[in-house]
Amino acid sequence: MRVEIWSDVVCPWCYVGKRRFEQALASFPHRDEVEVVWRSFELDPSAPAERTEGQAAHLAAKYGRSLEQAQEMLDSMTATAAQDGLDFRFDLMRGGSTFDAHRLLHLAAERGVQGTLKERLMRATFTEGEPTSDHETLVRLAGDAGLDTEEARDVLSTDRYADEVRADVRDAQRFGITGVPFFVVDRTYGVSGAQPAEVLRQVLDKAWEDSRPVQLVTTGGSGPGCEGDACTV
Repeated sequence: MRVEIWSDVVCPWCYVGKRRFEQALASFPHRDEVEVVWRSFELDPSAPAERTEGQAAHLAAKYGRSLEQAQEMLDSMTATAAQDGLDFRFDLMRGGSTFDAHRLLHLAAERGVQGTLKERLMRATFTEGEPTSDHETLVRLAGDAGLDTEEARDVLSTDRYADEVRADVRDAQRFGITGVPFFVVDRTYGVSGAQPAEVLRQVLDKAWEDSRPVQLVTTGGSGPGCEGDACTV
């Protein structure tokens, strides 16, 4: 069973959703047969390499709120994240373009460490205040996740995996995904937002049940029935 998750590394609800999905998956009896794929989604494709204003100022300008209201939004998000074991430090966070981070995540998928890099990038963004658009920072974080740093540096110096990132974005548009996180199970079931772990577990159960053929065990011989246009009487 494959679970594809569209998310961005600067999306706070995506990090919360990641934790809740991990809780759901940990309780799923068939978790060893689930493939998790992280898909690219840019919340702001026009974002600069790095934003210089603080997060409260950025939110205030984006949503037309006062600085006090924006700070209240951040405080509420921080409290929500803490309930899922996450330490959000919006006072340290440095937002910006995430396109190159997504390119490295495609490299990581090929090398079998995509989930590890995804976690490392999100922790760097929300807890450590790392600028995850800066190439040298990305190379170091890629090394932390088990990637070869020279290969990561080579990817960032070229346009490798740019087409793959854009393909993920096109798929999101085709599926009607306008916000993240968004979970797609076997390209059949979609779950929008950082739903509670119990809801995500229910979707996993349903998808697993529907993907398995009915196993019939016949006992006691054959009873009367019909085949084609002939029936036993």
